[in-house]
Amino acid sequence: METRVAVIGIIVENKESVDSLNAILSEYGEFIIGRMGIPYAKKNVNCITVVVDAAQDTINTLCGKIGKLEGISSKAAYSNV
Repeated sequence: METRVAVIGIIVENKESVDSLNAILSEYGEFIIGRMGIPYAKKNVNCITVVVDAAQDTINTLCGKIGKLEGISSKAAYSNV
């Protein structure tokens, strides 16, 4: 199966959804290369960057699950490799 490297940007506006977000990320842990979170208290949001190496369908599914969480949005940027 061909995989791609992608960066998933996540904005958390509803902290009540964080447990669900972490559960989803744990479910896809085998594909995660690294993760960085930055709290931004001034705007009361958290910004998370997750780098993955997975099949494009897997990345799309992961982003879709994250995007369905209340108060959380995500977008993926794909490498050409």
